[in-house]
Amino acid sequence: MEPIILKLDQPRDFRGRRWTPSVCENQLRSRLEFIILGNKMTAAPYNYSYIFKYIIIGDMGVGKSCLLHQFTEKKFMADCPHTIGVEFGTRIIEVSGQKVKLQIWDTAGQERFRAVTRSYYRGAAGALMVYDITRRSTYNHLSSWLTDARNLTNPNTVIILIGNKADLEAQRDVTYEEAKQFAEENGLLFLEASAKTGENVEDAFLEAAKKIYQNIQDGSLDLNAAESGVQHKPNAPQGGRLSSDTQPQKEGCSC
Repeated sequence: MEPIILKLDQPRDFRGRRWTPSVCENQLRSRLEFIILGNKMTAAPYNYSYIFKYIIIGDMGVGKSCLLHQFTEKKFMADCPHTIGVEFGTRIIEVSGQKVKLQIWDTAGQERFRAVTRSYYRGAAGALMVYDITRRSTYNHLSSWLTDARNLTNPNTVIILIGNKADLEAQRDVTYEEAKQFAEENGLLFLEASAKTGENVEDAFLEAAKKIYQNIQDGSLDLNAAESGVQHKPNAPQGGRLSSDTQPQKEGCSC
């Protein structure tokens, strides 16, 4: 199965009616557990052991959607339009022999959408907080994004700080050292990445997943709590390498 990207430009349900974020999220989760065969909709068997919910947050234009597309599709969208509302993608990965489905919610960075996108923080197991290394203003706003993440997610949500556009070294406006210090002071994972070249994009999503799985194993994450952001599928197959249908499609740039 190919990775899924679904863009939600306006707050409406699948029949065109207006929705609340929590309702739409539940509809998407149920819809994406089915495969359409002809005119029938048949339940698809789980081929993963866990579902982790991720959110991607940060200022407008830092490359959040580009990171999502690079991770799920191996594509760089040079002229990616600004997200209006939320964008949704999935991919199955492997962590410590367990197949994990990542459900990734890419949120709009504009202030006018903050009231809507804050609803998606609830029940997130992981948060990718992104800034642009060539725009100091996006780094300066991290404290505001982090405050939202701390206040609106559960205490065990794994937050990773990502300095995007690492390929633009000549235009760097934020040093690696100061961002690393910010991450250490706030207990965050940290790396720099490039959605354009793909550098460290895989690691950003995987490192967060490894930390979440570690929290599951040491008992600090309660899987029975709805706000944990993790769903366990105990009857799913385990172990082995990812099959080709769970890998992102290796295609060229779509735009």
